[in-house]
Amino acid sequence: MSAAPTGTDAGRARRADRLLAGIERAGNKLPDPFVLFLILFAAVAVASTLMAWADVTVRVPGSDEDTVIKGLFTGEGLAWFTTTLGENYLGFPPLATVLPILLAVGVAEKSGLLAALIRRAFGSAPRWALPYAVGLVGVVGSIMADAAFVIIPPLAALVFRAAGRHPVAGLLGGFAAAGAGYSTSLVVTSLDALFAGITTAVTETLPDPGAPVNPLSNYFFNIASSVVLILLAGFLIDKVLEPRLIRQGIPREESDPDDDGTGAPATTSGRETAPAAALDPHLSPLERRGVRWALLIGALTAAAITAAVLVPDSPWRNEDGGFLPRSPLLSSIVFVVFVLFIIPGLVYGRVTGSMPGARDIPRVMGASIKEMSGFLVLAFVLGQFIALFNWSGLGSWIAVTGASGLESIGLTGYPAILAFVALASLLNLFIISGSAMWTLMAAVFVPMFALLGYEPAFVQAAFRVGDSATQVLTPLNPYMIVLLTMLRRYEPAAGLGTVIARMLPFTVVFWLAWTAVLTVFYVLDLPLGPGNGIFIP
Repeated sequence: MSAAPTGTDAGRARRADRLLAGIERAGNKLPDPFVLFLILFAAVAVASTLMAWADVTVRVPGSDEDTVIKGLFTGEGLAWFTTTLGENYLGFPPLATVLPILLAVGVAEKSGLLAALIRRAFGSAPRWALPYAVGLVGVVGSIMADAAFVIIPPLAALVFRAAGRHPVAGLLGGFAAAGAGYSTSLVVTSLDALFAGITTAVTETLPDPGAPVNPLSNYFFNIASSVVLILLAGFLIDKVLEPRLIRQGIPREESDPDDDGTGAPATTSGRETAPAAALDPHLSPLERRGVRWALLIGALTAAAITAAVLVPDSPWRNEDGGFLPRSPLLSSIVFVVFVLFIIPGLVYGRVTGSMPGARDIPRVMGASIKEMSGFLVLAFVLGQFIALFNWSGLGSWIAVTGASGLESIGLTGYPAILAFVALASLLNLFIISGSAMWTLMAAVFVPMFALLGYEPAFVQAAFRVGDSATQVLTPLNPYMIVLLTMLRRYEPAAGLGTVIARMLPFTVVFWLAWTAVLTVFYVLDLPLGPGNGIFIP
């Protein structure tokens, strides 16, 4: 930890605290998330019905037919809602990711494996390096797709606690790095292939499409962006987020789930102290034996999965015999993560005696689900809201209307690119799916910017900036609700305003820095990836 600020630095810290505290208070005046999404559901229901009565339609670029806005309070809408209530809940996308991973991670955590691994790996590591390690894992974590939002934050909290640092800083910092830097990585991910496929589909209709777009078309830009965002994430966790948590006296220990109902945490001290056991990197002989067997079996499991997918006729390959842009393997990420957590966790529990019998498995899994029961309740209303938003067609209307408005302004040159990034950031508050938003925006802006002389790969790179930075601010991001559930273990009174205020510095700094990286590539006319530049020759 850095030393306490003094003098001018202390004054700046107090001013920043007052600003963020004001944002937090304003945000926490929002209704409880369950009530908030009931209100949003009602608002979408009324708006969609009024637009349906007015026969509002929207033509999605690339589509041969208009999309008709459908209203909930119509015969069609009421029939849809009453017949799909359960499907809307069970079809809520994060449930398919969160629940299986939660069961597996719960076994690995409650068996003691995660704590042992973290103590061994980070107990002797320099404390100053941990925020940057969290930044690295968070930014690169997009290779796990949405699973990164479920895995990285709680593990980062455990790492911080093991090193005697504030676990909430790890929790929030891990989420910020994974979310605000989601569209970039040091390695090629399935998202690169997905974006490239969407862009290529649009460029096929252009008379002068520029260089072909492939999963490596933004690779040089992604490397530069990732390095900058990793360093900034570490700096913000270390110098902004954690010091503020300490000044606020945020508890370092989780609340007792069996308390007297007051919500008072088991430990309320915000001082820079931590349980001595959490700082000890040395494992007992039994723990070391458990870790060795867990890692060995985990490695053999990973090798078996790798061998299964690499054989020439593997069922996990796509129709072309590859893995990108889509394949059963990429759709099996949740399964892979589940297996690589639960099997080593069970082995460790068996060896150490923390989970000696099969009957311990459902008990541990049940405890994990119990800890997230609040999210499961929220998921019901979230699922209804998102289903209605998508079914009504309002998402398409918002995206196309926003794109048309920007096009009508008539901006040219680099200011038009910056306006495009800003629009993507704004729409990202409403449309969380990056692929869905890029499908809509690419159809409008790739041809428009091609006429101005910009490579489609450059427009795609600009979209990445706007697509990520603001998604950790919007309550429409379902994983923010997952994060809030985890945060309330330390701060039972935390609300959406708490999360938004603590994510805001990451969003602002990431957006400005990432835009600056884009500007450097533009001004110096640097290649974005192998064979892809800024301007169409």
